[in-house]
Amino acid sequence: MSDKPVTLVVDLDGTLIHTDLMVECLLAVLKQNLLLLLLMPLWLLRGRASFKRELAQRAHLDVTSLPYNDLVLDCIHSARGEGRPVMLSTGSDELLANPVAEHLKVFDLVQASDGLRNLTGENKRDALTELYGEGGFDYIGNSSADIPVWSRARECVAVCQPSERSRLEKGITLDRVLVPARGGIKRWLKALRIHQWLKNLLLFVPLLLSHNYGATPLIVSVLLAFVTFSLCSSTVYVLNDLLDLPHDRRHPSKCQRPFASGELPVLSGLMLAPVLMITVIALLSVQPAAFAQVTAIYFVITCGYSLVLKRIAIVDVLTLAGLYTLRIIAGGAVLGIAVSFWLLAFSMFIFMSLALLKRYAELLENSPEEPLARLSGRGYARSDAGFLAALGAASGYSSVVVMAMYINSDIVIQLYSARDLLWFVCPVLLFWISHMWFAAHRGVMHDDPIIFAVKDMVSLVSAAGLGILFYLAL
Repeated sequence: MSDKPVTLVVDLDGTLIHTDLMVECLLAVLKQNLLLLLLMPLWLLRGRASFKRELAQRAHLDVTSLPYNDLVLDCIHSARGEGRPVMLSTGSDELLANPVAEHLKVFDLVQASDGLRNLTGENKRDALTELYGEGGFDYIGNSSADIPVWSRARECVAVCQPSERSRLEKGITLDRVLVPARGGIKRWLKALRIHQWLKNLLLFVPLLLSHNYGATPLIVSVLLAFVTFSLCSSTVYVLNDLLDLPHDRRHPSKCQRPFASGELPVLSGLMLAPVLMITVIALLSVQPAAFAQVTAIYFVITCGYSLVLKRIAIVDVLTLAGLYTLRIIAGGAVLGIAVSFWLLAFSMFIFMSLALLKRYAELLENSPEEPLARLSGRGYARSDAGFLAALGAASGYSSVVVMAMYINSDIVIQLYSARDLLWFVCPVLLFWISHMWFAAHRGVMHDDPIIFAVKDMVSLVSAAGLGILFYLAL
């Protein structure tokens, strides 16, 4: 009986990493040039191995930031500690597998697709059996494509959920199951960014300011618009997260997002986005045409922001401020109410300040010891923080000036019987804007000011105070 240690063979996609490199490559290539989609059927005609090679040559993935599976890495380190050889055997192209091995430095040998042979299923089984013989290796895989390989392995280890075990045990018996943190309703809700739906409450602003908040039909109309707009924004958030995978994975907090961390498959995101979009279109078909037009404009601008605009300094924050204002315009469109000049001017200035605040907080979080360090995926360096703070404070205080001019306008006399009480709105706004910038300057600001404000007691008290003032002024 041979004393030679048994080699541990590890699969890559869905096993060593919480993602699929072919899907990641596909997404990266389409992001670079959408027209390449027309060539992909021709690549597929030459076989899956050739298709993977074409994608790998164009994708330029950063393998250092991929979501690696700690459970599998522990198995690898344990095997190496026992003096056992470890092999990476994958259906991904060798142009991707080799950099992964070079990055981790834990593999003695790499076996991968080479543009001619697709190393999956029976092909992988035959290659490993030829190299080690039947029962001469242990294998860690994750899918039904690995069943032929497990049938020749000494020990069979699967990376899967317990509910998937019976589906994989067809003709083989799994010795161990490594259960990754995957799926679940909470992660899907996180991917949809349900908490970001708070921003869409701006659709109710025209209803409140028109003093028609007691009209049930109007409330129902705005509620339906809120759901529609929220699903539309979730569509964009999913697309944004898919397009931003490389940047998110290098970010200290965004790396925990479901697609970036691998908790949800990238392929599921690619399927979810069109389902959400179809739902939005169906809902828009029963709502006012003006609201549908504003929603379409919002979708186009947000897609433009995700693809290009967010990387252009100042243009990005102007776009964000404009998107907030579009929410208010959408609220007016669903009710057939023209949004006033005063409201548009106030919203542009206040939301410009909050957008700058968001970038400022991100810059403070990004390499404070390196003034020239660039904010990943954005057009700013750490040294720009002071300049952004000056612009943001000026914009925020300008919104208070607009509010003061509005209070002194003729329209307020028609809407409010105790107009003088509204003057107290200005100091409350000045206090709140200053408080937000102080919080960011002290490093306690969430990278999204809106989410921070919802959880911040000072902000909530300020909002309640503003509400009381407007109510008493009626």
